Amino acid sequence: MIQHHLRVHRSDENLAREGQLAWQLARVATDPVEVTPEVVDMIINRVIDNAAVAAASLTRRPVSSARAQALSHPVSTGGDGATVFGPDLARRVSPEWAAWANGVAVRELDFHDTFLAAEYSHPGDNIPPIVAVAQHVGCTGADLVRGIATGYEIQIDLAKAISLHRHKIDHVAHLGPSAAAGIGTMLGLDQAAVHQAIGQALHTTTATRQSRKGEISTWKAHAPAFAGKMAVEAVDRAMRGETSPSPIYEGEDGVVAWLLDGPDASYDVPLPGAGEPKLAILDSFTKEHSAEYQAQAWIDLARKLHHEHPELLVPGAVDRIVLHTSHHTHYVIGSGANDPQKYDPTASRETLDHSIPYIVAVALQDGAWHHVDSYRPERATRADTVELWHRISTAEDPEWTRRYHSLDPAEQAFGGRIEITLTDGSTIVDEIAVADAHPLGARPFARADYVHKFRTLAADVLDPEEIERFLALAERLPELDADEVKQLSIQAASGVLASAPHPTGLF
Repeated sequence: MIQHHLRVHRSDENLAREGQLAWQLARVATDPVEVTPEVVDMIINRVIDNAAVAAASLTRRPVSSARAQALSHPVSTGGDGATVFGPDLARRVSPEWAAWANGVAVRELDFHDTFLAAEYSHPGDNIPPIVAVAQHVGCTGADLVRGIATGYEIQIDLAKAISLHRHKIDHVAHLGPSAAAGIGTMLGLDQAAVHQAIGQALHTTTATRQSRKGEISTWKAHAPAFAGKMAVEAVDRAMRGETSPSPIYEGEDGVVAWLLDGPDASYDVPLPGAGEPKLAILDSFTKEHSAEYQAQAWIDLARKLHHEHPELLVPGAVDRIVLHTSHHTHYVIGSGANDPQKYDPTASRETLDHSIPYIVAVALQDGAWHHVDSYRPERATRADTVELWHRISTAEDPEWTRRYHSLDPAEQAFGGRIEITLTDGSTIVDEIAVADAHPLGARPFARADYVHKFRTLAADVLDPEEIERFLALAERLPELDADEVKQLSIQAASGVLASAPHPTGLF
């Protein structure tokens, strides 16, 4: 890996394009290095993972809305169009709208992969726009694999170096450039075109983090889908020779100077050198539970305590619970956010899955977590749950913050220490560093777990034959021809989509 030094430049410094981060990202995207077998294997896992969580969300209203919008935009010129999760696979739409609909389906349940460092991300969000373009123009599975490897590499490298949330910018500002870069790799575009696409994608996908604050709305699922859609459009414009604001990161009126750390800021962004394989996907990890990633380890610890300490289940037995954890967990999904909605039994599902006090209360009482049942209004409003929930708070612990930001996989941690004080004065103390499904956890996810997750989440919405058809395709991903790539989607069982909401709008 090399370190690209990024700082703000005055306009009269005339920063050459070779010194611009967007140009260096394009260099990585256009490096024809082979994808390693380990990376290919993990890409297959994540394609299966995305399809699993998309299947589970097909009848939810935000997904139905996005799907209806996409189906209103027929195949555009220049290709055969792309598939949308749910409808007949023969039905095609314009690729940017397929990226939109499928991006919402993947993101809706907050249940796919994650990478956490200076910034956090869901790099699986790169897959829908890259697949949509692959289907539209007729790319092979091998092309698609190369594109996805780039998307993961760029987003994760940016997340390692540049914090967005510190400045209340939504994390999808790293996704627009990464998806554009991935599409550029897949299509074999030259470095100049990818450079322009990255700049346009970044320029159009910077937005505030209010989408993840207070009463969290359904836009949380739409935000990465919008970034993917913008990436597709940015590539289209760049292929036509259109140019972008430049230097987009380093300019005196650019992203770093005005949206991030300011005119005196600098960063060192790790990037693969020439000929180095793109391995970043191996640093990411998926979710066993449908909740914000920082909640994964806490769910595992809570269900462990449920079985080991039955006294916790006695009504009124708990006086208070304090979760000592990282800065990010405390201030984003904990009591440090100062969001009263995180303690509101009538809050939206999107808010509850960003409330660690709620999640720990339910997992502690139930000894389990379910992507639907754990969020039902009747579950959130249960009197004994509300009482316990309101006795749970978080506190930042500097050591857990340090471990959260460590780039050493052996010590990086996303959990913390729980201190439970019972009403009789006794205490229970335990801790967990990483989720059970994490590569260093108690039960690391492997191919069989991804397949099980897909079968479980798809069981009620896909026919058994469709489940097997998709898995057979996905597991042969690098060998697929262009026609097979066009079938890399899922079709709902008869009647499933009829039971989904059918909101109407302009389209």
